[in-house]
Amino acid sequence: MKKRKLNYRFHNPNTAEVTANYLVKMLIEANSEKVEKAVAKVMTQPLMEQKSHEEHPA
Repeated sequence: MKKRKLNYRFHNPNTAEVTANYLVKMLIEANSEKVEKAVAKVMTQPLMEQKSHEEHPA
């Protein structure tokens, strides 16, 4: 039997701005654990090391 290719079409009644805001919120929520770990890591570094990173960003 021949396989059929699936085609999906989505109707989005929202404006581009509303859609973008929704996607940003969703991505922030999905990555919140990574953000929390990154913030915790920076907060545990000595102050001098933090200033060094600010002067020479990676």
